[in-house]
Amino acid sequence: APYNQGDLENGRRVFARCRSCHTVTEGGPNMTGPNLHGVFGRQAGVQAKYNYSNALKSAGFTWDAERLDHWLQNPRTFLPGNKMTFPGLPDDADRRDVIAYLKVETGYQPQPTPAS
Repeated sequence: APYNQGDLENGRRVFARCRSCHTVTEGGPNMTGPNLHGVFGRQAGVQAKYNYSNALKSAGFTWDAERLDHWLQNPRTFLPGNKMTFPGLPDDADRRDVIAYLKVETGYQPQPTPAS
């Protein structure tokens, strides 16, 4: 999905469903879910001071937009055994927009392209 073309306002509105469990600000608290600041490029299951499920602790991947897209579609089937109770976002545009919003709000810094 072209996450750089996401509708940030729609992403903010859709993320409202997530705010009861997640914060996005730098240094924000973990709640029912972990703080998401810096999530892009972070290994799954390692946010400090958050008690992850064994499924996430042993997931062995790094969060990127594509993985987050699949996770948000249906967290239970993406990684069975995780403790997230959210049923997911079935709408492709809503997921694209939430990911675009999160990239802005969580301090995402794209990796520089190596000079050729």
